[in-house]
Amino acid sequence: MKHLIAAAILIITVAAPARADFEKGDAAYGAGDYATAYGEWQPLAERGDAKAQYGLGLLYATGRGLPQDDDEAFKWFMRSAEQGIAKAEFLVGMMYAQGRGVSQDEDEAIAWYRRAADQDFPEAQYNIGVAYDRGEGVNQDAAEAVKWYRRAAELGFAQAQFNLGVAYDEGEGVSVDDGEAAEWYRRAATQGHAKAQHNLGLMYLTGEGVLQSNQEAAKWFRLAARQGFAAAMGMLEYMRSTGADAPQTDV
Repeated sequence: MKHLIAAAILIITVAAPARADFEKGDAAYGAGDYATAYGEWQPLAERGDAKAQYGLGLLYATGRGLPQDDDEAFKWFMRSAEQGIAKAEFLVGMMYAQGRGVSQDEDEAIAWYRRAADQDFPEAQYNIGVAYDRGEGVNQDAAEAVKWYRRAAELGFAQAQFNLGVAYDEGEGVSVDDGEAAEWYRRAATQGHAKAQHNLGLMYLTGEGVLQSNQEAAKWFRLAARQGFAAAMGMLEYMRSTGADAPQTDV
């Protein structure tokens, strides 16, 4: 889940007018001038500006423009989160889950994920799903995991779409439904998710949930293989060796 903290580092948008100092810091951050971003955001954050507090947390969390400091990152994310900034709520949850800047506490992690999830923050919804899948901070419950994966998937989060496809494929928390599995794999695959592309290729190869098509199978295996997904490379080789390959299947 650590890779998700990188996904949360978004260009900060401004909802209110006449915030020139924040906008200057935002522009500097986007340009990679982190020292200037810090200089603009720090006084705003001290005065209670929630978005500047979030931005300051990012700088400390990533070590951009100043020494990396998890304690300071957690402090500023928490101040922002307490004012309802969903991205900050999510990252407070992440830091509790990982024990970064604060003692590890799965219950607190889930509580903060829920706050962000209630604002339709898909990464938080996905992490709650993972927690129910693994029984981390909550009782293990496959049906609850599916519920949270679905919420994130419907907001377009590719990893949640893939996990939902797996749930339907394997009957975890839902009844097996090959058509639904293929649909959710497809949604993730069209966003470039290599495992989803591979699994969709398998469904086309076997005709499970979709009309059997070697050409479609090879297409999806090829897309996954181009990302270095070894299992897809193996399936392309298998198709070649059995004569089931479609035209133009070079990786």
